Amino acid sequence: MLTERSESPEIDPQNSFFTKILFGHQPSPELLAILMVYAVQGILGISRLAVSFFLKDELALSPAEVAALMGIAALPWVIKPVFGFISDGLPIFGYRRRPYLILSGLLGVGAWLSLATLVHTATTATIAIAITSLSVAFSDVIVDSLIVERARNESVAKAGSLQSLCWGASALGGLLTAYFSGQLLEHFNTRTVFEFTAAFPLLVSAAALWIAEEPITPADGERNTIVKEQMQQLWQALTQKVIWMPTLFLFLWQSTPTADSAFFYFSTNELGFTPEFLGRVRLVTSLASLLGVWLFQRFLKTIPFRQIFIWTTLFSSLLGLTALLLVTHTNRTLGIDDHWFALGDSLVLTVMGQLTFMPVLVLAARLCPPGIEATLFALLMSVINLSGLVSKEGGAILTHLLGVNEHNFDKLWLLVLIANLVSLLPLIFINLLPNEDPPEIVTTHQSIPPASAIEHQQTGIVGNQSFLPDMLPEILETNAEG
Repeated sequence: MLTERSESPEIDPQNSFFTKILFGHQPSPELLAILMVYAVQGILGISRLAVSFFLKDELALSPAEVAALMGIAALPWVIKPVFGFISDGLPIFGYRRRPYLILSGLLGVGAWLSLATLVHTATTATIAIAITSLSVAFSDVIVDSLIVERARNESVAKAGSLQSLCWGASALGGLLTAYFSGQLLEHFNTRTVFEFTAAFPLLVSAAALWIAEEPITPADGERNTIVKEQMQQLWQALTQKVIWMPTLFLFLWQSTPTADSAFFYFSTNELGFTPEFLGRVRLVTSLASLLGVWLFQRFLKTIPFRQIFIWTTLFSSLLGLTALLLVTHTNRTLGIDDHWFALGDSLVLTVMGQLTFMPVLVLAARLCPPGIEATLFALLMSVINLSGLVSKEGGAILTHLLGVNEHNFDKLWLLVLIANLVSLLPLIFINLLPNEDPPEIVTTHQSIPPASAIEHQQTGIVGNQSFLPDMLPEILETNAEG
């Protein structure tokens, strides 16, 4: 009996409970460590409202100043591919992943503690927030590279599921902390929240202990040559019209100015929204974002790019104009409470915003030719992040020119109107987008060498959701395309 029992097959790991949760991947310390890093990216959102109120109330910055500061803080996400090359080409004690993951976590801890204790000016706040952004961006590059390396030994289907799994971990972390981001501010001051937040980057450093990595050998020095080859392949790809034209459109489309920071001041100073309520709005918008992803996958993913960009941009602009009802208090005339209007409008605009942005990710992925998929995709995401920086700085300039500040919202309606109407201008260049499916175009160009490069980054939605104190997801998206 014992012999028969010992020879009987064990439970199929593919059918285990945890394997199903992990989309067919067997749980391992390394996989759980990677997922923990992505989860921390979402969890760090617990401090977003605290940063917003810290800049507004404690540092007494104007909406234009906050918008400009946020643009500068976004810089690490613009240069993410550089971090990938650093990790690949400059190993520390023979290791290319674990040391940088440890340093990223420690960098985040130091930045959050400095916000809690040392930051008292706009300049130091900009530096500290930029470092928190750098911490997350660098760690994101490292875990992305680990996912790419794992995907090389797995089926295409599982590689896709790994990306979904990682994004799900980040989304889950964001959901778990969305409401508490406001609730904490009801009981603690912003600096206490920063101290609390400083503990989470330690999990990133701890995750490095479970990463399986072999030290590189002298022969691995040839990777530097491969990196140079990869740069040449990138240049060849970017000089093709089939790639740079859609990329130019994406940049123009995402770089129109927004009224985000001004609207945050309006909602708190004029409408009297409390941190607790803004936490509720963040929870609703987090769920709405998931709904938007599902709707796109279910109904819109087969629609041609030009068509979907035209219609989503038009609807986003029109829906963004509903913020005028709140700015002019017309909603009160209609008998709709400010809180209910903001909550409902946030839900609808977030779903629309996600439907608008999903085609960006799809198009960026489809533009990448074989051999440099990961690096070129990371570069395209950096271009989109750069357009976000331009959008924030443009919004800051527009806010200043219209005289909108923490006390004067007389021209906020005009700011909202201009931001939404200007978002339609990139449609003039819609012909920059391809008529046919990008893979069919890219594969007809044989000038790009076959796959031989180091795929050190493959970001998706996670990569784009850079940790910056969102000045609007807590309230309303006045420019839903961003």
